[in-house]
Amino acid sequence: QVQLVESGGGVVQPGGSLRLSCAASGSGNMFGVMAWYRQPPGKQRELVAAITSGGTTNYAGSMSDRFTISMHNAKNTAYLQMNSLKLEDTAVYICAASRRRFTSARIQDSLYGYWGQGTQVTVSP
Repeated sequence: QVQLVESGGGVVQPGGSLRLSCAASGSGNMFGVMAWYRQPPGKQRELVAAITSGGTTNYAGSMSDRFTISMHNAKNTAYLQMNSLKLEDTAVYICAASRRRFTSARIQDSLYGYWGQGTQVTVSP
């Protein structure tokens, strides 16, 4: 049974940085696409960024201005480097993955077969 485990969350001041990691436990083929979502308090889950095993990325809105997604294919691990964090970045950050191969990183939520439990990121003065 493959599980996604996120790490790297915590409390940070505005303007600070964090690097999140998402690692897959268990064996299996390489993921074709991995993504980071977030769910702010009292709000719906939203896409942050996605990346294919070929390196194609998709960012929501202006996320790419401050966030960078990357993927280590052999390790089935995704990272999210977050810089210049703002109060509104406070959320549970959730990793998702699919073993299917896609040429685009713009895929529907329903196509991700694996989801993590999330890691809390709190931006506070």
